[in-house]
Amino acid sequence: MRTDLDAVATAALEKYDFSEKATITLVNVSENVTYRVDDRRTGRSAALRIHRPDYHSKAAIESELCWMDALHEDGAVAPPRPLAARDGARVVTIADERGQERYVVVFEWLSGRAPSAEGDLVPGFRVLGSIAAKVHDHGSSWRPPASFDRYTCDYDTALGPKAMWGRWQEGLGIGPSERDLLARLDAEIGERLAEYGTGRDRFGLAHNDLRLANLLVNGDRIHVIDFDDCGYSWYLYDFATSVSFIEDDPRLPELKSAWLDGYTSRRALSAEDIAMIPTLVMFRRLLLVGWVGSHHEYAAEAAGLGAGFTVGTCDLAEAYLAGEYLA
Repeated sequence: MRTDLDAVATAALEKYDFSEKATITLVNVSENVTYRVDDRRTGRSAALRIHRPDYHSKAAIESELCWMDALHEDGAVAPPRPLAARDGARVVTIADERGQERYVVVFEWLSGRAPSAEGDLVPGFRVLGSIAAKVHDHGSSWRPPASFDRYTCDYDTALGPKAMWGRWQEGLGIGPSERDLLARLDAEIGERLAEYGTGRDRFGLAHNDLRLANLLVNGDRIHVIDFDDCGYSWYLYDFATSVSFIEDDPRLPELKSAWLDGYTSRRALSAEDIAMIPTLVMFRRLLLVGWVGSHHEYAAEAAGLGAGFTVGTCDLAEAYLAGEYLA
């Protein structure tokens, strides 16, 4: 357990209307650290998120919450509601044991389960596609306030020298042959993305991590969670994120078809858009090689993937460069 952050979570709770009977339980460690809060006196539960330092600014986090509010109010999707501290702040600042300031947000706890990642994934991917289209429709028409500040996920921020999630060149298991192959992949991705461009019909405000794990199903209601990566990117990047870590699954063509069925039932795509899907999937996969390399020491998911993820990426790169991946 990340006991060094337990004190941060406990201190943050004191700024909210929880009783002294409230307890915290670690839920997840990834970019951020998430706890479940259970107040035994009131029966109230919440999700408490401690943000990774030097990732998103306070203004960027407040902008994330702003878009979640708008999505909820406009009925596009149903994200969790952020809770205000007693002083009205929705992003609170707590110093950790090293004296470093950490940003904390508390959300209402939503009941439900993520759709199963086992068995038949087709229905879930059709739902993902439909939800992505709703989110993109909203993001393309919504006018954010002047203070809105979210990052752009493009070639430079994902694969460039200062990649936000870690440089793939510093991934696990990168030797000379892997570096050469992935450099050719990198160059091809960069060229194709530049040709595709960032026109308003294909690039805009999106969730950027819309996986089955970030849906909660409760009866006939579906909630979309974890907007921490929301920002500006290619709209079809949301398909690429939906197949994160399963890019080599033999069912991928079927999952792509189901996602596109759901998406195009609400929002049109051109043949050029659809042709970019393999490139965007490999763009995401190469980003994740850097993510595994920079996160494996503390994120269990990255540690579990290890150097084998780079080996699998090289196999996919060869197929992609030969024009045989998702063709």
